[in-house]
Amino acid sequence: MNGPDLPAEFHWFWWAVFGLFVGSFLNVAIHRLPRPGMTVAKPRRSQCPNCQRELTWKENIPLASWMVQLGRCRGCGWRIPWRYPLVELLTAALWFLAAWMTPTGQWDLTLVRVLVLSGLVVATFVDFEFFEIPDEISIGGMIAAPIASFLVPSLHADTYLARLLSSGDSVDRLGALLASLVGLAVGGGVLLAIGSLGKLLFRRDAMGLGDVKLLAAAGGFIGPGGALAALVLGSVVASLAGVLNVVRFLWVSRSRARRRGARRKFARSLASARVAGRYLPFGPYLALGIGIVLLAWNHVLRWLPQ
Repeated sequence: MNGPDLPAEFHWFWWAVFGLFVGSFLNVAIHRLPRPGMTVAKPRRSQCPNCQRELTWKENIPLASWMVQLGRCRGCGWRIPWRYPLVELLTAALWFLAAWMTPTGQWDLTLVRVLVLSGLVVATFVDFEFFEIPDEISIGGMIAAPIASFLVPSLHADTYLARLLSSGDSVDRLGALLASLVGLAVGGGVLLAIGSLGKLLFRRDAMGLGDVKLLAAAGGFIGPGGALAALVLGSVVASLAGVLNVVRFLWVSRSRARRRGARRKFARSLASARVAGRYLPFGPYLALGIGIVLLAWNHVLRWLPQ
């Protein structure tokens, strides 16, 4: 005799709880991966980044420890950055969203999606701080994508190429694997081409290899069309953020000039703001586009020209 089916909200809640704990681990990865001599496994125990004191289990409870300690290290009083609870809450929200937007019962597809989203969280916060994307995320994703596609072909259920290459009415393992490999090539290839063209035209690097590898990995999970759509979405948001960044630097420049009583020409302030505002990591916006396509490809298709 089977027990009563649990409501979907119950499953969504537990995915969010697991995401909260995974977010704590992601904070470790964000702090350690870009730093020489450190890995997610070395040092073995969590430490305070300021005084290197090993943390007890009570200090490692996601979100709760930060709140109880009022955002400070119990040993040295170092103010713990807002990034730590933010990453934990964001990861919990993304895991909840992935479970909510994945058909009930497809736990394997949900698992792949939350793992991809978790990698995107690490890539985002590392890129914001260090202007680089860890190879553990990008190259690791390039290796994992074909494997996940073969094991969970429903990952490419909405990929046109996967459906075309499958023998039945639904996407099979071979179709999903081939779509993943083509997605890898298209995702990395299109950014390599853009970077080469930009370097030819502007005589400087126009695209970092970290972004190339990230979109290549994404193409393996969301297919070639998804990779292109993610690139467009990320570029649009990055352009808007770039304009706002220029406006911010322009306002700061003009405010400083007024306080000093200096007569600085607006054109000169604008030129300085354009140079300063240009240095914006692309990875976080690319990750946003990838995440949207990963979870809502059918909704994205409605906005594309038919």
